[in-house]
Amino acid sequence: MLTTVQDWPGRVGYWHVGVPPSGPMDDLSFRLGNRALGNAQGAPGLECTLTGPALRFDEPTWVCVTGAPVSVTVNGAPVPQWRTVRVPEGGVLDIGSVRGPGMRCYVLVAGGLAVPEYLGSAATFTLGRFGGGTGSALRSGQRLTLGLPGRITEGVPADIQPVLSRRWELAVTEGPHGAPEFFTRTDIDTISGTEYEVHFNSDRTGVRLIGPRPRFARTDGGEAGLHPSNIHDTAYSVGALDFTGDTPILLGPDGPSLGGFVCPVTVVAADRWKLGQLTPGDRVRFVPVRADRAASPRALGPARRAGWPFVRSSGGDRDDGLLARSQADDTTEVTYRRAGDDGLLVEYGDMTLDLGLRARVHALHEHLLERREPGITELTPGVRSLQVRFDPDSLSTAKLLSLLADAESLLPPAGELVVPSRIVHLPLSWDDPATREAITRYMHGVRADAPWCPWNIEFIRRVNGLPSVREVFDTVFAAEYLVLGLGDVYLGAPVATPTDPRHRLVTTKYNPARTWTPENAVGIGGAYLCIYGMEGPGGYQFVGRTTQVWNHRATGDDESPWLLRYFDRIRWYPVSAEELLEMRSEFASGKGGLHIEDGEFRLAEHRRFLTDNAASIAEFRAHQTQAFTAERQSWRAAGELTETP
Repeated sequence: MLTTVQDWPGRVGYWHVGVPPSGPMDDLSFRLGNRALGNAQGAPGLECTLTGPALRFDEPTWVCVTGAPVSVTVNGAPVPQWRTVRVPEGGVLDIGSVRGPGMRCYVLVAGGLAVPEYLGSAATFTLGRFGGGTGSALRSGQRLTLGLPGRITEGVPADIQPVLSRRWELAVTEGPHGAPEFFTRTDIDTISGTEYEVHFNSDRTGVRLIGPRPRFARTDGGEAGLHPSNIHDTAYSVGALDFTGDTPILLGPDGPSLGGFVCPVTVVAADRWKLGQLTPGDRVRFVPVRADRAASPRALGPARRAGWPFVRSSGGDRDDGLLARSQADDTTEVTYRRAGDDGLLVEYGDMTLDLGLRARVHALHEHLLERREPGITELTPGVRSLQVRFDPDSLSTAKLLSLLADAESLLPPAGELVVPSRIVHLPLSWDDPATREAITRYMHGVRADAPWCPWNIEFIRRVNGLPSVREVFDTVFAAEYLVLGLGDVYLGAPVATPTDPRHRLVTTKYNPARTWTPENAVGIGGAYLCIYGMEGPGGYQFVGRTTQVWNHRATGDDESPWLLRYFDRIRWYPVSAEELLEMRSEFASGKGGLHIEDGEFRLAEHRRFLTDNAASIAEFRAHQTQAFTAERQSWRAAGELTETP
């Protein structure tokens, strides 16, 4: 049904441009099988969802099948899971259907699979169409090359095999978005006291859950969107419980790196293997634990605690994920939030859209890149935040906080920011047929009564108080969009905002989110614009579609696959839907080109512009706020928003 080549830890190092790690969703079963065969723990193998393939071997080979219970035969004769088994030359290893509990099994072979790497990994990311040699799930007739075998053992000892269940407990840490800023105390108690149900619409991007609707501590997300779950785009953690509107989703290894929704708790790294075995109808309970007492994901034996059907805990950190606050400078506060036991989120200033805050993020990002601290594994900028991923086995949270505090005194003043800033001219097919199709699918498959249906552009007009749809068109094409982040919904997709506040159309995001969005659709959520890097879920309000922002022909060795860079400025020009299809075809074949001008962005000049036009900007915002407030009141009357206490 869905068998892919994966390796561990996957495609690490590209979170900042929207490339997820991928890799085995149940890393523990995968790594244990490799170790039993004498392979490196991360050697490429196969992940099978619900049912597996029949594999014919051209040479005698040792294999080990791990993960969820499944029928396994060699030439028709049953063989055990978790044991190393020899398949003779010409023999057929047949993996049947998963019986449960669990959802995924793993086929590891001696020597691993010799698969070409893409961006440093063989892991398959099917949505991005790369990895695994073909960028897709295995197909009948496909051939895979074996690596050189190592020292074979008897198998995986029973006392270190993970325990699978239909009622799961997941160890979580508090944060990054807790109470009382984002959720009420009752919400947080409900999250840890509720048994959620796994929804059928779940996959490697995320596990949707069915559970109570939060009350939230805010009435809305301000410039980030109308719903209280909306925030200014920030980097996500794999394993975060992401509330996309009222819908809770556990983000998986193929999930998005950047987005604008709150995450109250995060599954610890050592427990994320369980996400790969969560099956529709299973029950899930979140158990808060202290971050410094979480098991190490490096452990494969009893120290991993995977053999327990429960989470042993005396309670969480009880700090709502808020680690520290201090002053970045005389006017800007810096907040440090926990993002799992292996992540930390640095936030600057208030919950407002201020390019000065993005400048501060840029300065810290550059400083940490130059420092090359060994324990820091990844850095991902957001609109007003920087996510720092780290190895807790080599760098403690306390030491990282000290390092970040010391860095503040070394950063240049934000007002001095001068960065390269290209002007990238992109075509835009306004109200493109592909986006219309996505709205229709949403209405048929998710909900038809949403306030933004049946036409997103009319909704944008109404919520911003514009007199006509033509005004929406004129505003979008007049704007110059500054790229603040990449990977907002995958593969180099920019999150951008107009440099002129009078061009900042403010909307809210879909609730629930769409399950399908066409590749390179262009949408607005909050005060931000996004180009979707690939097909997938999404929540921004559509205005049209453009050409590719990710070049699949580039391997990353000689040129970067992603088109845009931080602080680029996007300017649109109109094309018809037919013209866009031709341009997309040319771009895919390597023949297309774009008009790009070199330049620079100076924050001091931008601030002078804001001062010179302050009266006009204030008038625009007042009118916009009035329309936004009226929309919120109509939502409340219709039951779209839950009243806060």
